[in-house]
Amino acid sequence: MKAIEYRSFGGPEVLQIIDLPKPAPGRNEALVRIGAVGLNFFEVLMRQDRYAVTPGLPMVPGVEVAGIVEALGEGVQTPAVGTRVAVPMFAFGRGAGGCAEYVAIDADAFVPIPDGVSFEVATALMIQGLTALHLVRQSNPKGKTVLVTAAAGGVGSLLVQLAREAGAKTVIALAGGSEKVAFARSLGADRAIDYRTADWQETLGRHLVGGSIETIYDFAGGHFTKPVLGLLAPGGELVFGAMGRFQLAADDVERMLSNNQSLRGFALLPLLTPSGVKIDLADLFRRVEDGRLKVHVGGRFPLAQAAEAHRAMEARSTIGKIVLVP
Repeated sequence: MKAIEYRSFGGPEVLQIIDLPKPAPGRNEALVRIGAVGLNFFEVLMRQDRYAVTPGLPMVPGVEVAGIVEALGEGVQTPAVGTRVAVPMFAFGRGAGGCAEYVAIDADAFVPIPDGVSFEVATALMIQGLTALHLVRQSNPKGKTVLVTAAAGGVGSLLVQLAREAGAKTVIALAGGSEKVAFARSLGADRAIDYRTADWQETLGRHLVGGSIETIYDFAGGHFTKPVLGLLAPGGELVFGAMGRFQLAADDVERMLSNNQSLRGFALLPLLTPSGVKIDLADLFRRVEDGRLKVHVGGRFPLAQAAEAHRAMEARSTIGKIVLVP
């Protein structure tokens, strides 16, 4: 089978397509023929060796896949061969191996995908969908004015919708470029502002009309955090989930303390349980089927073009989810 591998850290060019033996399912495992593999920004950081955890090499990346059950190992009765399944590998102890044509994994990790949800959409609802869902649970937006950074990205586009559904008073979206701003508005953002314009902070201030931002969901990080922090109300909360991109200095944090503001970190994995993941993914799938949640797949690349997919994510040139298709 074909797979994507890297043997050294660096730019997208380190991603190479290789041939590996097709896996056979072991006891309590099933073999899945992969239909789509999700790409996430932390995998870009891992490839660059800039993430909080340095992976071992060589590495076949990919931790969220969707596909069709092709064979069952010893001791497995369900799901039946031919079942469409989501495989959130990251939640079941598998931190790699999804960027391939097949994967063999514990059958208990499978979540059935309804007919109305595509493989590509299912991948978007794993890490990014679960992240957005847990964000609104952990930092409830009900009755608040909230700011979502990177609002046209995988997490941000879902968070705009879930915050609205959870009862946010006002949802403000920040996105880069007119197309992304229009996209954020189409998802239900009350205000959508282009952070690429020189006066975006002043524009945001005018939109607030004497009000204030009570919660900032920051999944952009880097040099972007400090400017948005300046918009946070006294007593407000900055929820930071951009692992590997934290650039606030000690004096920034001290100013937060003096303003009675709180800094809350967000890491998805510690919040997950195997049973909870299945329940939550089934819930997200239903929301898509019911039309309550829109998922946009803005970048679809053949597996052999994994390097191009990484370049597109680094350049922030796509909207919504980026997927690889074997």
